[in-house]
Amino acid sequence: MKTKNKQWTKAELHTYILLVCANADNHITPEEINLIKSNVNGEAFDRIYDEFLKDNETESLDKICDAVALHEYSHRELDQLKVDMNRIFLSDQKYMLMEQNLKRILDNIIY
Repeated sequence: MKTKNKQWTKAELHTYILLVCANADNHITPEEINLIKSNVNGEAFDRIYDEFLKDNETESLDKICDAVALHEYSHRELDQLKVDMNRIFLSDQKYMLMEQNLKRILDNIIY
């Protein structure tokens, strides 16, 4: 079942994807939140974060898939998203199996 959500901007989608990445190990650290916040304004972050908290993993991936289909990304934008995702995954100096699996799933959706 597809989840309905209003159309996100690329920046909002970027934020949502990074939140999903931060939660890959089922624990979002303050460092991860600060990294994500450094990419967006506070109001947009708060709105996207509130929505993220209401979603389960399946809903999150469905929303990402739907939103990615609405935007055309350049190679540079995709490369930057990949860099930001890796920064989130490695922010605790560990690259857990759950994070690796999520990265593979997101790579299939995004690229």
